[in-house]
Amino acid sequence: MGPSTQQRIRRAGTGRAAGMGGRSFLLLLAATFGTFSNYAPLLSVTPLWSAEGGAGNTGVGAATGMTMATTVGVQLCMRRLFARFTLRQILIQGALLLGLPTFAYPVSADLGWVLTICAVRGVGFGMVAVAGSALVAELVPPERRGRGVGCYGIAVGLPQVLCLPLGVWGAQHIGFTTVFVAAGALSVLAAPLAAGIGVREERAGAQAGGDDPVGEESAGGGSSHLAGPFVLLIVAACALGGVTSFLPLALERPSAAPWALFLLSAAVVAGRWAAGVVNDRAGLGRLLVPGMLACAVGMGGFGAAAALDGGAVVVAAVAATLYGAGFGALQNDTLVVMFRRARQGGHGRASTLWNMAYDAGTGIGALAVGVCSQLVGLEGAFTGCAVLILLAAHLALRDARFERRADRAAAGERRKGMGQGTQDI
Repeated sequence: MGPSTQQRIRRAGTGRAAGMGGRSFLLLLAATFGTFSNYAPLLSVTPLWSAEGGAGNTGVGAATGMTMATTVGVQLCMRRLFARFTLRQILIQGALLLGLPTFAYPVSADLGWVLTICAVRGVGFGMVAVAGSALVAELVPPERRGRGVGCYGIAVGLPQVLCLPLGVWGAQHIGFTTVFVAAGALSVLAAPLAAGIGVREERAGAQAGGDDPVGEESAGGGSSHLAGPFVLLIVAACALGGVTSFLPLALERPSAAPWALFLLSAAVVAGRWAAGVVNDRAGLGRLLVPGMLACAVGMGGFGAAAALDGGAVVVAAVAATLYGAGFGALQNDTLVVMFRRARQGGHGRASTLWNMAYDAGTGIGALAVGVCSQLVGLEGAFTGCAVLILLAAHLALRDARFERRADRAAAGERRKGMGQGTQDI
């Protein structure tokens, strides 16, 4: 019996734009680039703007912390959003909520005003982050998903390579208002790009196999299977929040921080892409342990750079490269591992939990480093992040072994199926 008319329509609606080379995936990458070109530079520029208004280190860290708090808050509500809207609609709305409030930053550098805007933008970023990564799983077939996540990682990472250091430089040499206006426009312009993405016109909850993509056990093995990658990512992301918020204040030379942030962001992109290639060729989870170790060494290097007078620029550059490469590989490996463990019915849940780990870690790290720096200085706070990552590294080893066993089991099933097929012939 041939496919029904409804099945043919469904395939036609998704197939023509599906895959890594399809129009929809390219539009997703373009929209992602636009929204993250808003998010990335303001990770450092907004804390600097708070400092301009007289905020101390705790207030400076609170700017990033507030953004990430509301980001995680909306991600906890994704069940309801998935039940009411498609992934495309969530991406469009998120791009506007992220971009439009950015234009209001120049009104005042008062901490209360800054935190209010950060709170609204955090809601938009939470929607963008979850919808974007979930759309990767919808648009790219499983056998190409490692590279698909890698390409998505490039779209996420390039704004951090270009806009994160450029935003700091622009704020210092051109003015904060110019940076805020440019960042706001880039996110707003991403909305019409997202509108062109061709996906099935179903609620995201229906695509995920139910109305509870965060907690539904039947959609692919409960959330306990995702706990290991979740913990690894949140711990490493804490370090990112501390570095992006405080590195410009930790290094005395004004030119040192933009260069270090550039190298960090470039290394993240390279790490994500390399991990995608390794995932598709060698299997999932192979870089979890090396990624965690590189993050720990990199954060130790940032601690040393903050304590040094001479040579701080070189040490910071090496630390940024190590941490960035490790964190990029860790991002890719944790996401594809979570997609596989959640299986086809749980992409929404996996995407939500992954983004919650990333965003909660970034916010907690920024706030914690700000508080700890009052007691042990920024060099001590950065070193503390390195110790925390090392303490969590045993989870990476456990998960890597689990994924190797899963790969061997899957290979055995394929060989068994091929043998059965030969006997049938």
